[in-house]
Amino acid sequence: MNKTVKIIATCAVLVLLATAVTVPLVLYYLGYIDYASPNPTDDGGYLLVYFGGNEPENESIRFAVSEDGYNFTPLNGNNPVIKQTLGTGCARDPHITRGRDGKFYLVATDMRSELGWTSNHSIVTWSSKDLINWENETVIDLRDYVEGTNRAWAPQAIWDNDKQMYMIYYSSSQWLDESAGTSTETCLWYAYTKDFTKFETTPQVLFRTESGADCIDGDIVKNDGKYYLYYKDQGIDDICYAVSDTLNGGYTAPEKNVVNVRYQGVEGSFVYKLTGTDTWLMMMDSYKDGCFYLQQSTDLVNFKRVKASNYDMDFSPRHGAVLAITDKELQTLIDAFGK
Repeated sequence: MNKTVKIIATCAVLVLLATAVTVPLVLYYLGYIDYASPNPTDDGGYLLVYFGGNEPENESIRFAVSEDGYNFTPLNGNNPVIKQTLGTGCARDPHITRGRDGKFYLVATDMRSELGWTSNHSIVTWSSKDLINWENETVIDLRDYVEGTNRAWAPQAIWDNDKQMYMIYYSSSQWLDESAGTSTETCLWYAYTKDFTKFETTPQVLFRTESGADCIDGDIVKNDGKYYLYYKDQGIDDICYAVSDTLNGGYTAPEKNVVNVRYQGVEGSFVYKLTGTDTWLMMMDSYKDGCFYLQQSTDLVNFKRVKASNYDMDFSPRHGAVLAITDKELQTLIDAFGK
């Protein structure tokens, strides 16, 4: 490469860098980008459960903690905190809930991705009294409930006060013709459990898109008597939402229902509330970039992006969930696993 070519290449790189910095600033000052004002709290802490990547050694459950809901630090050196012994031996998309009985429950996708994206037909669960020691590992095989299940992704759990049971919901599809490799659409299903070891009801469809496009990664939060269901619409590659007055059905999607404000291949969104505030945060897995994005809302419909300088998750987590915890629980986790 001669000197002139080197100069041209260097100038091109500088122009690209200047553009990357300048364009967002210009859009911000023109009002096209509106950043949220962080609303950190010091009331308790937050536990992020996540997995590490698509390699078998990274498809396992990890923990990170935060004191303010924005800045997270991995525990145990970003290494697994649970040793899976059943199913595929690999867990993805973990979700954690605080049980009505004082225990904590983890549900995750029982999947080794190197076997293929229609190789998974089970979810795996654990329970714990202290967030440290996890027991009652159980694999729930969806084929025992819905014939031909070939996908059981991203399970989550929420308490249904009317049913007095936990509703587990997940993304699922079934074989139309296994020999031909054809499947039904992937949509959201649900079933009820009392103890996370089996289903008490036959799984039913919870939500599907009007277009018939696959929808995955459901996440439900309740606010002011309404249930907000967030999901990824695979047809448009965006995070969308639907609303219902009841937990287990009746979800309708508004005409304009895209909520993500970053358009860079995101999925696995989940929402959590900052303790003692009216602020909700949504994390999204930017699976192409290997990082999380954060956006913020007070009404669960209109979100603003959070500046990258206002949050920290530099350990490349993948799809998970956040649970609000007490100061004592936070310290217990740090003492047990170390930062």
